[in-house]
Amino acid sequence: MRKAMIVWGGWAGHDPDLCASMMRGWLKAEGFEVRVETQTAAFLDPAIRDLSLIIPIYTMSKIEKPEALALCEAVRGGVGLAGHHGGMGDAFRESVDYQFMCGGQWVAHPGNIIDYKVDITRPDDPVMAGIAGFEHRSEQYYMHVDPANEVLATTRFSGEHAAWIEGVEMPVVWKKRYGAGRVFYSSLGHRAYELDVPEIRTIMIRGMLWAAR
Repeated sequence: MRKAMIVWGGWAGHDPDLCASMMRGWLKAEGFEVRVETQTAAFLDPAIRDLSLIIPIYTMSKIEKPEALALCEAVRGGVGLAGHHGGMGDAFRESVDYQFMCGGQWVAHPGNIIDYKVDITRPDDPVMAGIAGFEHRSEQYYMHVDPANEVLATTRFSGEHAAWIEGVEMPVVWKKRYGAGRVFYSSLGHRAYELDVPEIRTIMIRGMLWAAR
């Protein structure tokens, strides 16, 4: 049986407890044994090196450098990493080691909750198979991203809320390698109920399964 660990905490506005519960259920349905932790000290446990998958759901907050380095080492060694929205893409703002591993960092969501479109750029990829572009109402994440990411979906900024970014195409979903580990990220899912949007749920489940070894 493959083993996964979810570590949740941080800013409560992203419903980390509810998201953790949903993802735990999805993974258990796929046959995983799931460990759930609420402290970043869990990354110091040597046993994480034997996991199949780690899911951080920890918006903002602080991670101690030894904890971040232990997490990075585990992923470089082959443990998968997967996450969504601010729980992974806006966690541990001071940790460049963590950001290098994730492949991106949130910096803005102009207009806050707005209507925008998600465009599928890799319909041939198994994670995106059968999913068409879709409209969504939420935070449209503007991120600093790693050019080495393999981008699976994007969004385009209208410029209505920040004129200087009109027409910018921004990655929404990507995957990448970090050492021997696979890393998956989706910026979708500001609140837990958004994870139940069929496209978002499917992308997230497939992404986790892709990342897991």
